[in-house]
Amino acid sequence: MKHFKFIMMALMCLLTSTASFADDTPIPVEQLPAEAKAFVQTNFQNRKIIYAEKDWNSYECRLDDGTKIEFNKKGNWKKVDRKTLAVPEGIVPVTIQEYVKANFPGCLITKIDKERYGYDIELSNDIDLKFNYQGVLIGMDD
Repeated sequence: MKHFKFIMMALMCLLTSTASFADDTPIPVEQLPAEAKAFVQTNFQNRKIIYAEKDWNSYECRLDDGTKIEFNKKGNWKKVDRKTLAVPEGIVPVTIQEYVKANFPGCLITKIDKERYGYDIELSNDIDLKFNYQGVLIGMDD
């Protein structure tokens, strides 16, 4: 019984420390990696970073227009979510831009997410498109 209590206590400590380890921690904007700050400066020239946070392997920031951007630990973008605004064309591969313009005229790309298989795109009409890294459509959800 003593061993069982000890094992349970050790497990609880491990779970508690793991949960707090994964929590996002607010950080000053200056602590974002240089690549992340350069990405925002290049693609969102008139926007200001109003909030930044870090967890064990990534960063996230929010801009003054509500845009949410996630970066990996090196500062390379992983996801851009603008809710109702268009994602900057400079970060969307040309083949994907052309596909969306041809098949969903008038729709904006409001979210782009880099995945293992390629890109997950969300349009302003709430349709999700999945593309491989060559820009070929491989799936769609509505």
